Amino acid sequence: MIKAVFFDIDGTLVSFNTHRIPDSTKQALNRMREREVKVFIASGRPPVQMGFLKELVDFEFDGYVVMNGQYCYDAQGVYHRESIPTDSLRQLLPYLEQTGLSCSFVELDRVYINRITQPVVDLYDMLGGTARMEPTGDPARSLTHTTYQLSAFLPKEREAALMEHLPGCKAARWNPYFTDIIPADGGKPVGLQKTLERYGIRQEESMAFGDGGNDIDMLRYAGIGVAMGNATDDVKQAADYVTAEVDGDGVQRALEHFGVI
Repeated sequence: MIKAVFFDIDGTLVSFNTHRIPDSTKQALNRMREREVKVFIASGRPPVQMGFLKELVDFEFDGYVVMNGQYCYDAQGVYHRESIPTDSLRQLLPYLEQTGLSCSFVELDRVYINRITQPVVDLYDMLGGTARMEPTGDPARSLTHTTYQLSAFLPKEREAALMEHLPGCKAARWNPYFTDIIPADGGKPVGLQKTLERYGIRQEESMAFGDGGNDIDMLRYAGIGVAMGNATDDVKQAADYVTAEVDGDGVQRALEHFGVI
């Protein structure tokens, strides 16, 4: 029996085409809540970018696993947090200047970027207003302010070189434009684990939906991992079940298939 379901946002709950949550998905979320199934967010977005969800649904999710599992909270408070080591950031900053890469620095209530490049513009065009482009800022700020996550704008083939300058960290890519960077022992599965422990729910009683590379470990960890039809091939291979696309009632169909609603 599934007692908790975790949802990625972009490409899973929210369509890249309409930038809205499909009506079928909203209906499915409400049906789960009526059945007292816990409904959680599991996203790479930071807390400061969660506000737009209130414009899309008329309820609060039971909890939020954000910044790829680095920060977890619910109505009662924060129950898990882990940040990027300062020593890692100290090694990264000269490399960013040397290469001219764009990188976002994600704090709890602030996100800023060292420089705007074309991949940055392309990403925010794709998000269609569901996230505001970050202001530019001095990356040296990260040495004195808690930074939970980075988003480096570079292609997959340059990722390994970047990570040589980020000891104690790992990449969690979900998009061709950039990769998220988090502590090596972090990730969405950690957030799921902390959440399930908090609510007294077993791993096998959980379900997760995702579409990007940063969802792979989460789908493997959950009792049932569901890949959206618009997911990349590696995500589909990691899932227990592949449903239809976001705009094809994928969430509703999978929940009905497994008898959750």
